[in-house]
Amino acid sequence: MSIRFIYGRAGTGKSQFCINDIKVKIGEGIGENKLILLVPEQYTFTTENKMLKAIGERAFLRTEVLSFKKMAHEIFEEYGGRVKEIIKESGRNMLIHRVLNETIDSLDYFKKISGEQGFNKVISEVISEFKKYNVNIDSLQALDGKINDYELVQKIKELAVVYEAFNLKMHENYIDGDDELTLLEKKLSESDAYVDSEVWIDEFNSFTPQQLEIIRLLAKRCKRVNITLCMDSSKSIDDKYEDITDVFNIVKNTENKILKIIEDNNIAYDRPIYLNNTIPYRFKSNAELRHIEKYFFTYPFTEYRDKCNNVALYKANNIYDEIERVARSIIELVRDKGYRYKDISVVCRNIDDYQKIISVIFKDYDIPYFLDKKIQLLSNPLIVLISSAFEILFKNWSYESVFKYLKSGLTGIDNSYIDILENFVLEHGVKGYKWTVEEIINEKWFNNNEELTDEKILISEIMEEIRIPLITFHNKIDGKHNVRDICTAIYEFLVDLKAFERINEWIEAFEEIGLEDKVKEYSQVEGIVIEILDQAVDVIGDEKLDSFEFFKILNSGFSNEEIGVIPVALDQVNIGDIARIKGRDVKVLYIVGINDGVLPASKKEEGILSDRDRGILSEIGVSLSSTTRSKVFEEQYLLYIALTISSEYLLLSYPMSDFEGKSLRPSIVIPRIKKILPGLVEESDIYDLGNEKDKFNKINTPIPTFNELILAMRKDFDKEDVEEYWPDVYSWFSEKEEFKEKVKSIFKGLEYSNVGDKIARSKLKKLYQNDMGKLVFSVSRLEKYAECPFSYFVQYGLKAKNRKVYEFTPPDLGSFVHEMLDSFTNKIREEGILWSELNNEKCKDIVSSLIDKKLISDDNSILNSSKKFRYLAQRFKRVISKSVSVIANQIGKGEFEVFKTEFNFGDYRSGEAITLELSSKEKVYLQGRIDRIDTLDLDGETYIRVVDYKTGSNKLDLNELYNGLQMQLLVYLDALIKNSKYILKKQVKPGAILYFKIDDPIIKGNKEMTTEQVQEEVLSALKMRGLVLKDARVVRAMDKDIDGYSLIIPAAFKNDGDFKSNSDVVTEEEFILLREYVNKKMIDLCEEMLSGEIKIQPIKNANRTYCEYCDFSSICQFDTTIKDNKYKIVSKKSSNEIWNNIKSSISCLREENDS
Repeated sequence: MSIRFIYGRAGTGKSQFCINDIKVKIGEGIGENKLILLVPEQYTFTTENKMLKAIGERAFLRTEVLSFKKMAHEIFEEYGGRVKEIIKESGRNMLIHRVLNETIDSLDYFKKISGEQGFNKVISEVISEFKKYNVNIDSLQALDGKINDYELVQKIKELAVVYEAFNLKMHENYIDGDDELTLLEKKLSESDAYVDSEVWIDEFNSFTPQQLEIIRLLAKRCKRVNITLCMDSSKSIDDKYEDITDVFNIVKNTENKILKIIEDNNIAYDRPIYLNNTIPYRFKSNAELRHIEKYFFTYPFTEYRDKCNNVALYKANNIYDEIERVARSIIELVRDKGYRYKDISVVCRNIDDYQKIISVIFKDYDIPYFLDKKIQLLSNPLIVLISSAFEILFKNWSYESVFKYLKSGLTGIDNSYIDILENFVLEHGVKGYKWTVEEIINEKWFNNNEELTDEKILISEIMEEIRIPLITFHNKIDGKHNVRDICTAIYEFLVDLKAFERINEWIEAFEEIGLEDKVKEYSQVEGIVIEILDQAVDVIGDEKLDSFEFFKILNSGFSNEEIGVIPVALDQVNIGDIARIKGRDVKVLYIVGINDGVLPASKKEEGILSDRDRGILSEIGVSLSSTTRSKVFEEQYLLYIALTISSEYLLLSYPMSDFEGKSLRPSIVIPRIKKILPGLVEESDIYDLGNEKDKFNKINTPIPTFNELILAMRKDFDKEDVEEYWPDVYSWFSEKEEFKEKVKSIFKGLEYSNVGDKIARSKLKKLYQNDMGKLVFSVSRLEKYAECPFSYFVQYGLKAKNRKVYEFTPPDLGSFVHEMLDSFTNKIREEGILWSELNNEKCKDIVSSLIDKKLISDDNSILNSSKKFRYLAQRFKRVISKSVSVIANQIGKGEFEVFKTEFNFGDYRSGEAITLELSSKEKVYLQGRIDRIDTLDLDGETYIRVVDYKTGSNKLDLNELYNGLQMQLLVYLDALIKNSKYILKKQVKPGAILYFKIDDPIIKGNKEMTTEQVQEEVLSALKMRGLVLKDARVVRAMDKDIDGYSLIIPAAFKNDGDFKSNSDVVTEEEFILLREYVNKKMIDLCEEMLSGEIKIQPIKNANRTYCEYCDFSSICQFDTTIKDNKYKIVSKKSSNEIWNNIKSSISCLREENDS
């Protein structure tokens, strides 16, 4: 009846000593009492393997490898004591959710946060902590009056309420897993279990009070309890040991707690075993690793002056680079140095950041691996299916919830049908009642009162197949039902969908292609789901809940459930968190992600009970788990274990940037290791050291080597130096059947310049001409070609279109505004109302009436579809009303009169189209629609003003006009002047070309501003922009009240009556020049377009690139790093320079025409 400590730092052979000691006991054959090796749960499997290897099968005749939980299960089986099932984590969370709902009225401090996501988990962790640290209800209630901190008192009182309610509910049907050791204590006290046995406790660095009590009971009945302690020989007998510089702080605290048990219970203390007196067993042939173990946490330290062959340090550019370096190193060790994959481990402190990139790279390098991390159940398709079926009900058949459901893959709907349906749903905004009506096919929104096409019939059939099982399920769960009925409905829904059958089909498919990890995962999920539903029935089966409340409880069960996986092969690289590496035989270790704040991990959240709370409780005798300060010691110890776990080789690495390119800093580990090992050379691909040793490191497994071959061939193509072995590598791949086509594609890639091919003129004409065989273009199409020839070809040649989505886009807004403005003009013309007679209220009434009429007549309009869009319609009323009132003001203050609105030219009804005659004698016809034409009769001449309404920018930019990007207004003006005999029955002159912005501007001002001043600011903000004829008479006819500067047009007068320099005015001759230039520019663009040029050459100016808003950038793959992919740079020119160039260009053109 004694306790013996086995002292030894990392690598001294403590675990091996225990196994050897057991081997001796077995060899002596004295007695039949059990020999127990007690280790943490996650190490039982590896420890059994060690035992089997060291002793053989005879070891297990007397010896058992147990964890505390396994010991409990063994005792319960032999002596009884557990008559109820242990509740699963999911059932536990559901029970906590229920308890919180039932106790909410008695909670004050936690009431506001009790409904927040994750609060159930926080409470669950606190309850677990209470149980592991033997804090019961009586302990909490006994604190009343002992604590002076009001906030802590409130916390403790309310935690006690929840804790008591939880225990009462738990004991009705289940046993909490955290109560198992408490039950074990009771059974050990009542039975003769393990009497005269010998126990070895290994691989622990600390114990909970529950575990310490088990150790006490074992020590009272066993011959001896041996406990390994990873530390120096004992030097401290303080109750609390908190030397922050001591890496063994946490272990020394554990030693002190056990010494106190020995003292309090009069247990014999056997002479300890000291293993620190010799060279550590693990490092007997490795001086560098032995030096790290001895000095990394020692102050002061001794430098290791010899060459470092068994420790490496790598600075990576990013995580991808880091893991690729690890993969190359692993291949080299296995291929060239005889290591097995099972000898190697890769660890980090942030496994979530690394697992995906490791899986991708290790697959490319053909490295078998096991990821030591449980899989979250929430990500499994079966859980996605169940969750989305509920969400469809709660979110009124929203697009997101419906297609989350369909894309789970378990509905039986073919993927091609899902794609067809998705396009239809997005285009028509299908949600809510549109899914649940009696007969979809007869609905107006579906058939639009038109004859049904085959595609529409197919879509209706798909929708029926989807909605019937869902509506049936929703009818069973909608409203309040008892939980048993809801769980039954879920199960029936899954059976009706044949979801379990499809899961089994997937498992068979995974087996065929060798995805054993997926087989393991999917084989468990059906049982887990059914078990969660069973536990829901057992825990809260008779309670009546509405479906949303039940779903929150069910989801809390799903969210904390994990699927455990085990290795599917023996020879695999082990990958995991540093915290789980201990206990393994590791020859080679890669520690990745050694960045600041990651390793050691930075301070964690304190939780419900802060460090201060824990300090107060500790002072009055209630000890709980670690404070954040204590976790600093734990992180130090974890780092120590990681640095000392490998026996032959250690590589430390850290990336300089994350996936988003944000910079990362190295951890304090890096400078420390450099100081201890000054001969350690930091490797990096960021700078090339030209290391001869790594000359062939680019040659490993086929896929990554082929990728390196591509880079080498690119270098060689660019006349750069490459290693001499690449021709041999190329020959090897050329002879392999699976790589022959890929090798050919390398040459295609080397010559690839991402340039659009030239297309035959005859083919292009067929693509661009209309049904009558004519080339009829709009100005906006030619402007589009000027922006980027390839984008134009994709849109108008290939007829590519974006997927239609049920939304109100800027083009939709533009069409709506133009339609309303045209309706407004027609309305006042029909009623004989003059523009000058309109005021703000009248404009508002007419616009409101027109929009209401539009929405009533088109009940399927998107503006009728939801509150959001109905609000937008009201906002449009305000914007259009404001704009119309300003337009009325502008017209009323001048002598120009509205002649026509929404006028189409080039349709052969309103006169001839503008005809562009090309050098090939081919003709291109231009069509368009002019928003508004105003006219003025003055001194026997008629002047026209072209006004274009814009919902965006309303500035006329001469630079853009010069480059063919803003020709619209000039073309409209040219069309009217050329067709004036058809349209106005007389010749006309240019008066102005102007843009008007449709807007309700927000005015910056102050409280002292008068109504008139505000109105003046509005008029200024909505001033028309463009070019005005340089004629004072015409300008004053546009603004009778002009005094210095105009609030209507971009013109201003000096005191002497001349125009100010900032006026946008041009002479009649300059208007003619602009018309001729634009005409020439359009011919040039058409010539280029029909020549077959579809260059991938977007324009870039000082403000932006035209790729920014292009819908087809994913098609062209424009990339300035690729040969011949260059922007067409449009440099900013002065107005004088532009005018000189235009005059020169037109002068040459006129000379050519004259000749």
